Amino acid sequence: MMLIQVNWKNAGYDYVRDFMLDDLIEAGVVARFLRNSGWVYIGVDPVRSRSQDLEFSGNERRSVQ
Repeated sequence: MMLIQVNWKNAGYDYVRDFMLDDLIEAGVVARFLRNSGWVYIGVDPVRSRSQDLEFSGNERRSVQ
């Protein structure tokens, strides 16, 4: 389990478990969160979403055996 620092939209700060972050972002309660590279601003910086994880529109490159 990993803890991630978040800045709530109500200006408070807290730590949340890593598996909770996607749900909190989708709920719209997180303003930004801290990565190793710095703060990630929701709505400004690119953030992976679950829908992007499930959809792949590229060519299949894995061999089928």
